[in-house]
Amino acid sequence: MNQLYQQRNLTMLADFYEFTMANGYLESGAGDCDVVFDLFFRRVPEAGGFAICAGLEQVIQYLQNLRFTQEDLDYFRSRGCFGERFLQYLRDFRFSCDVWAIPEGTPIFPNEPVITVRGPLIQAQLVETMLLTTVNFETLVATKANRIVRAAGDRAVVEFGSRRAQGYDAAILGARAAYIAGCAGTANTIADREFGIPALGTMAHSWVQVFPTEYDAFRAYAETYPDNCTLLIDTYNTLRSGIPNAIRVFNEVVVPKGYRPKGVRIDSGDLAYLSKKARQMLDDAGYPDVKIMASNSLDEYIIRDLLLQGAKLDIFGVGENLITSKAEPVFGGVYKLCAVEQPGGGWAPRIKISETVEKITTPGFKRLWRFYSRENGKALADYIALREEPLVDDSQDITIFDPHAVWKRKTVYSYTARELLVQVFDKGRCCYQCPPLREVRAYCKAQLETLWDESLRFEYPHRYYVDLSQQLWQQKQDLLVKAGGPAPKES
Repeated sequence: MNQLYQQRNLTMLADFYEFTMANGYLESGAGDCDVVFDLFFRRVPEAGGFAICAGLEQVIQYLQNLRFTQEDLDYFRSRGCFGERFLQYLRDFRFSCDVWAIPEGTPIFPNEPVITVRGPLIQAQLVETMLLTTVNFETLVATKANRIVRAAGDRAVVEFGSRRAQGYDAAILGARAAYIAGCAGTANTIADREFGIPALGTMAHSWVQVFPTEYDAFRAYAETYPDNCTLLIDTYNTLRSGIPNAIRVFNEVVVPKGYRPKGVRIDSGDLAYLSKKARQMLDDAGYPDVKIMASNSLDEYIIRDLLLQGAKLDIFGVGENLITSKAEPVFGGVYKLCAVEQPGGGWAPRIKISETVEKITTPGFKRLWRFYSRENGKALADYIALREEPLVDDSQDITIFDPHAVWKRKTVYSYTARELLVQVFDKGRCCYQCPPLREVRAYCKAQLETLWDESLRFEYPHRYYVDLSQQLWQQKQDLLVKAGGPAPKES
């Protein structure tokens, strides 16, 4: 794990009501029981087919550093609404929950648990805010970045968003999430130092403007970096001066020093037209290997249109639309109580009911499985079952059904079942080794290849099924009926 966030104590990054509830639980005695919370989301941003899970490493670092300092205790005492008993509880606080999570880089779908926390009520409640802000942001950026990467096809995408991110943490962790999702590198230097994400970049327009002429600027850069010469060619006029001056410097400086120039970048204008003309001029000059990079408020739709128009672009630098997920800048993850320990053992399910149907939660302490076809390795469906149910035996056929349309049934055969939630904390002790970021990135790429093309569409993607076991579905219906909700239907 990197050092930037490892020793950072963010225990106080919590909604104030987490502490008022914690104090109330302690005073009422309710805090003595164990509970289960699930972190999940209800809808993929931009009506996409899936999201990409990210942020687990930062969640682990946060949970490992949970502690209250004397400064924190002094703050609570100053508020006047917390007694000494609660302050003593915070002074002695030690995280002791069990935590399960879906590994970073995994495609995830609505209404399935992404993180499950089991443990003492006060502890499990207190971590809500930080878990959500971490997973929501990094998952949002990873999901958006992958849309852009998929639009670019086999062309590289570089994350350029630091100066437009909502703060420095967003710039750093956004670069990390984008790399997991397939970006080739970042403009963010600290992200390279901390995470090993390749930092890329050459010059700004100010470099070109400082020198007496564009040619002088290009020549000075090439003299300094002949082995990695990429020139920004749109400061004055891309085709009349930018490309001609770049070619001249390649001929006079780079090649005579025994190197090949790397590329040119266009940051304004009609990128499709300019890239086609630039490509022709570079090819005619003997530089078919020089890459053309485009930047300037790009997103997946602009990239897709540029390529449909025959743009001769090899690399895309994408900033604000990626790092902020500008088209839909909120990932709606939630953290909900789903089970409470019973005095005699076992778990009493808890459900949140709403007239807004999609806000009704799935109760119980659960497992999550993904079924893959043995024939082609494609993901067939996800399956949520209660922890108390027998483990899925993938040597046996299994019948699943749509929990929202129970008459839609399917028998799954010749499949491999993989349990998605892995344990990361055991009674407060971390029992999971976060893989290196490059491995996470490679894992993400491999997992995306298990999705059907129909799930990868930007518009109207196929709805991937997240089904409930019969026992879990029936438990949910029973609780709805008990609370005066809709009567169950036969499945």
